[in-house]
Amino acid sequence: MGIFSIRLPDVGEGVAEAELVEWNVKVGDTVLEDDMVGAVMTDKAAVEIPTSVTGKVIWLGGEVGDVIAVGAELLRVEVEGDGNTDGAEPEPKRVVSKEPQNIEPSDTVPEVTPDSSSIGAKAPVTELPVHNTNQSIGGSKPLAAPSVRKAARDRGIDLRSVNGSGPAGRITHDDLQSHHQNGQNSTYGKQPNTSVEEVKMVGLRRLIANKMSQSKKHIPHITIVEEIDVTSLEQTREELNTSYEADRGKLTVLPFMMKAVVEAVRLQPVINSLFDDNADVVRQYGGVHIGIATQTDNGLMVPVVRHCEVRNLWESANEVGRLASACRDGTAGRDELSGSTITITSLGPLGAIATTPIINHPEVAIVGINKMVIRPFWDGQQFVPRKMMNISCSFDHRVVDGWDAAVMVQKLKTLLEQPAMLLVEG
Repeated sequence: MGIFSIRLPDVGEGVAEAELVEWNVKVGDTVLEDDMVGAVMTDKAAVEIPTSVTGKVIWLGGEVGDVIAVGAELLRVEVEGDGNTDGAEPEPKRVVSKEPQNIEPSDTVPEVTPDSSSIGAKAPVTELPVHNTNQSIGGSKPLAAPSVRKAARDRGIDLRSVNGSGPAGRITHDDLQSHHQNGQNSTYGKQPNTSVEEVKMVGLRRLIANKMSQSKKHIPHITIVEEIDVTSLEQTREELNTSYEADRGKLTVLPFMMKAVVEAVRLQPVINSLFDDNADVVRQYGGVHIGIATQTDNGLMVPVVRHCEVRNLWESANEVGRLASACRDGTAGRDELSGSTITITSLGPLGAIATTPIINHPEVAIVGINKMVIRPFWDGQQFVPRKMMNISCSFDHRVVDGWDAAVMVQKLKTLLEQPAMLLVEG
């Protein structure tokens, strides 16, 4: 018998580590060649890991949530014949980090160790002025041992409402129990829920958290909110859907916004850029590759519609639909989830009056679509009902000046309020 060591393979160009998000086996299981033993997640996509041998699993190199370096030992399998390791103790250091790549240690959030003063600790219940004939003269604290006081806090009981049966009116655990059973809990009137559930952030959820932290820590955001009259846009959209939906597919507001973004950044190419803040280099792209923030059951994903500058409204709409479906059923590939140069985010009908979208680092701008509502609009002579929608656009203030940001937003406003301009090709 021999021992075969399986190491984390190279899972993508430039990827140095990956998070372990799933084990399909446990110690003692028998695996066959090409069985998928687990899965890891990089900053691009999830990757399944196969075994190249048949045998029995005798050691696993990490737990779900651990971040493992490429080339580190992932698991050991006992095999017939010779293995590829001498059977020495497995490498002790397998977890390289639990922080996002490219973030300095000083930027990380310190890990909290559960103890009596952190997770599970209870704040003292505010003591209300309850009349109690057994309260000590002068309003001093009721007599009770520390353990009794803690039990009272956990149950939400004001000790001044409890009759103490001990020496000098001292309150005992039996007094608390009797008080609770008799329904004399004057603070809440019912048993409070003191449960605490710890949910480990792993996989896509932790990737999202790291990405958002990286963006907010490194990018000085400036956000501009503008009101758009989309009455004409909605009329145009409905007319196009009536005429072409059967042949070309349905249009939402999103492809119009994508077209407006293409036209706006044509005049200000610096906004269609990625900022390498390590090298102090801004890379301006000719092609407009728009990331579309998409909510899935597992969390937020950002698939990329490439080369929007050469797509018409229906081509953009159909590609958005295809990518959204791929994200929701888990089939979106790494290439479909990377390479954006600017992002659009929308909460649809759940959106608010205004939002402050976070830039998708290392991009320098993001456009947020808020909900559409009918509002009274003054046309110079009277108030008329109009369909209005606010847009919230955030910019990296290191790269984009306030004036340029305002020009970009006003260009979007003009195009969306005059949708005929978006139907002109070229």
